[in-house]
Amino acid sequence: MAGQATPQEIVVLRGAPAPLGASIRPNGINFAVYARHATAVTLLLFESGRHEPIHAFHLSPRFNRTGDIWHILVQGLDPTLRYGYRVERTPNENPQRYRYDADVVLVDPYARALSGGSKWGRTYRRFGEPEGGATRRRSLIVEDDFDWGLDQPLNLPLSDTIIYELHVRGFTRHPSSKVNYPGTFAGLKEKIPYLQQLGVTAVELMPVCEFEEMEPNRVNPITGERLLNYWGYNPIGFFAPKASYAYQGRNGAQVTEFKALVKALHEAGIEVILDVVLNHTGEGNEHGPTYSFRGLDNPTYYLLDPHTGAYRNYSGCGNTVNCNHPVVRDLILEVLRYWVMEMHVDGFRFDLASILGRGQDGRVLPNAPLLERIAHDPVLANTKLIAEAWDAAGLYQLGNFGGGGRWAELNGQFRDDIRRFVKGDPGMVPGLAARLLGSPDLYQANGRAPYHSVNFITTHDGFTLADLVSYNKKHNLNNGENNRDGCDTNFSWNCGCEGATDSEEINALRARQVRNFATLLLFAHGVPMLLAGDEFGRTQLGNNNAYCHDNEISWVNWDLLEHNASLFRFFKLLIQFRKDNALLRRRTFVSGDADAGLQISWHGVRVDQPDWSYHSRTLALHLSDQQLLLQPDHADLYLIANAHWEPHVFELPAPRVSRRWFRRIDTSKRPPHDICDPGNEVVLPAQNRYHVGPRSVVVLVGK
Repeated sequence: MAGQATPQEIVVLRGAPAPLGASIRPNGINFAVYARHATAVTLLLFESGRHEPIHAFHLSPRFNRTGDIWHILVQGLDPTLRYGYRVERTPNENPQRYRYDADVVLVDPYARALSGGSKWGRTYRRFGEPEGGATRRRSLIVEDDFDWGLDQPLNLPLSDTIIYELHVRGFTRHPSSKVNYPGTFAGLKEKIPYLQQLGVTAVELMPVCEFEEMEPNRVNPITGERLLNYWGYNPIGFFAPKASYAYQGRNGAQVTEFKALVKALHEAGIEVILDVVLNHTGEGNEHGPTYSFRGLDNPTYYLLDPHTGAYRNYSGCGNTVNCNHPVVRDLILEVLRYWVMEMHVDGFRFDLASILGRGQDGRVLPNAPLLERIAHDPVLANTKLIAEAWDAAGLYQLGNFGGGGRWAELNGQFRDDIRRFVKGDPGMVPGLAARLLGSPDLYQANGRAPYHSVNFITTHDGFTLADLVSYNKKHNLNNGENNRDGCDTNFSWNCGCEGATDSEEINALRARQVRNFATLLLFAHGVPMLLAGDEFGRTQLGNNNAYCHDNEISWVNWDLLEHNASLFRFFKLLIQFRKDNALLRRRTFVSGDADAGLQISWHGVRVDQPDWSYHSRTLALHLSDQQLLLQPDHADLYLIANAHWEPHVFELPAPRVSRRWFRRIDTSKRPPHDICDPGNEVVLPAQNRYHVGPRSVVVLVGK
């Protein structure tokens, strides 16, 4: 079909098999798509708002195919046109394995933006189409003309990083956010001064790639409100930022708005980490909709049962991406490179990352090619890589995730041990000690460092920090699953009353417990991660799996910032305290150039007598560094953690020569005395002992 002209002065040429996707060239637009088992591929072009194509180009297997790639170059096209593919296999002798459907217009897996989703909560279908069918998504051709200036990823040391996890829509959707563009990338950009004031160094954005929020067909049984796929952990386009997260999300403008957000965050000194879902897609199981992957080449993109063709479900979401197939490995590498090179992001948090190490038969690979390629890719050399080191099929690799030591890990053991200690469970003092030092029991033996541990108490999937101290059990009836969903093991404690209460005593205890959690998190070696809104008491009313709620259960209520101003002050000063103290940002487990003078000693109620017994609920940690002694302060830190419901008097080691102990933090004291401003620490009247209140944490500084 080379050289064939149409009445619209459009000329089609053979094209080239690389790069995949739609690429603008001086002589036209090249389209290339992988479809190994297809026998016919048709490129369709659409105008905005029209469901029927205005052009259909049937690709010749002889002239428009190189190997497994179908390609075509079209001259004279308006780049604002949308495009898609119809793909067929004749005969389709195994429909369970090859799920071709010529009636479906497929999205290009390499599309940089998609249409059909610019308005949040709207289903883009033709009248009469079934609710379960795929939406009218189309691929967009995006021209890259954004002015980055001198911007580039910040490459802040991981050991100095403080991560703040947030949902783009939920962060500013509540009316109290008072932004001009609520629920969008632009709305988040308006909140950058707040993030600077808090002091975090990185935002971790929950999924921003295209997904279908109207996917569930359930309603809230209490309110009748429709439930949505609010979190977005079901991607349909790995390259495409979600159009409805942009206040102008049409014609590829969502790409520009996301870039503007990244550029502004970088100007504020804040890195951008993306929560990426590469282990499964929004196409679900055999009953799910078809967007692209299964309609292009089902056995390449997914792990299938070789006998039945059923989807292997290691993700818990219906399908599992065939991550270590060579073609899929290339796709994933291109995705990561694109977000780093073209979108300037600084890192990734990989959802259910253990799946990335499974082979094409589902077995765990000892040296998974994909993990090694990501770890050693030269483009990603300075990119932060954070693994959720488990999957939904029981594979748990915490402390042993592959990739040659390049990967940090979300430390679920930190979460559980700190929760249990603060709650007052027995037998948790040894666990507390290990977590405070960056979990050497998990990371030291395999040559990794404390900063490979991403420490957290709360994250999006679970209780908020306020709910962790207010509820003994989950309250998920609003999810429409009869309270079956969500984790049942939360290690939470309601402090004496389930949910909200007017009791001043209980509320004071809850406030103290929140501060205990925060202090231990920010004091511990490793990389701390905070959940958005925890710093001023955000609640989900006891829901520990709010994935389906686009309402006040999930939105950040900014009125709480004023209501809980003392808690925000505590977090802000705590973050500053960590930044000011190199002792808390340890880079190695062993003495070396970075930590040559570091000294660690454990104590109990009596100096040099830590109590490691099962019934112990107290521990003290002394950090000092000979290299820092010439500095006016911050060379000595003393942490006292008392999870007992009784007060204790702790002996203190003698301070260094010409130094005295000062109180910086005491969570048992009422605000503003719970934490001191830098330079205004309170000298202890007795330098050899300190009275520690029940269920409280104390931090002393020697200066």
